[in-house]
Amino acid sequence: MPDRAAPVLDVRDLQVVFRTRGGEVHAVNSVSFHLRPGELLGVVGESGSGKSVTMMSLLGLLPSPPAEIRGGEVLLGGRDLLKLDAESLRAVRGRRIGFVFQDPMTSLNPVFTIGNQIMEPLRAHMGMDRARATERAVELLELVGIPDARRRLGDYPHQFSGGMRQRVMIAIALACDPEVLIADEPTTALDVTIQAQIIELVKDLREKLGMAIIWITHDLGVIAGIADRVMVMYGGQVVEQGPVRALFADPRHPYTRALLQTIPALRGQRDRRLRVIEGQPPILSASPSACSFCPRCGHASNRCRVENPQRLPHDGLPTGQGHDSACHWAHSAEPAHA
Repeated sequence: MPDRAAPVLDVRDLQVVFRTRGGEVHAVNSVSFHLRPGELLGVVGESGSGKSVTMMSLLGLLPSPPAEIRGGEVLLGGRDLLKLDAESLRAVRGRRIGFVFQDPMTSLNPVFTIGNQIMEPLRAHMGMDRARATERAVELLELVGIPDARRRLGDYPHQFSGGMRQRVMIAIALACDPEVLIADEPTTALDVTIQAQIIELVKDLREKLGMAIIWITHDLGVIAGIADRVMVMYGGQVVEQGPVRALFADPRHPYTRALLQTIPALRGQRDRRLRVIEGQPPILSASPSACSFCPRCGHASNRCRVENPQRLPHDGLPTGQGHDSACHWAHSAEPAHA
């Protein structure tokens, strides 16, 4: 994958607000990132950091109201998805961008067979007749490792285990050979053994198909093993991003370092105390005018309390191209580590 390849997906200054009875919630605040062909971008952060909302907003999957996209661009092949009408956006979903949701049991329709649910996008987007769509559905189930695929087309979701349902969801997302696959915590509801199988499956499919992938997760251990780049989100913002090795070896934002310290110790490091991040995530009632992590940060200064830091590079490359972070302290003359 060439480092300088043109992005297949380019998100610029995305802003998403939810209107609620208690006021507005600024869930996504000026988020920018890109995804290159064949790249796997890991997106990490606590619950409520804006990971899923960001990705669902790209495809118009947020209910409106209460969600409202206040600004930004989402460029796919030069077209801004935020400017498409509903019909044009439906043509993008599944055909050019596939989406794997968190819970396969609630994402699959319990009253339709697995075969019908796989064939639906094939007939809608690819114009296949039933016979061709059936053959393609069998191929997809075999691709994701479901045995006796042809017979299982007639089964319903409740007849599959959790891991098998997630494989079916991946098959549906891959049905139309999309350029981008977004996987929203696809292993959260699965036990550890099945999680490992799904991760290996996605790695294998990426090698075979060459698609670009966005993998949303809480699990930094997973990201370390599969991602090319990592994007860390907090308070609806990107606080650090960079190549996976650079970010894990030299985390520059205090929140990234805190996340890494919550990973259980490996053998030989059992004397290291497992840490927690003290405090609570911010209430996003307004667009941030100060550092959102400031109340939980041991390095906060007066500047952090009155000025929201901008993402700046650490390696001389333009912001977004290499390793960068949004932290006054990380870019000061002080050492970058506590």
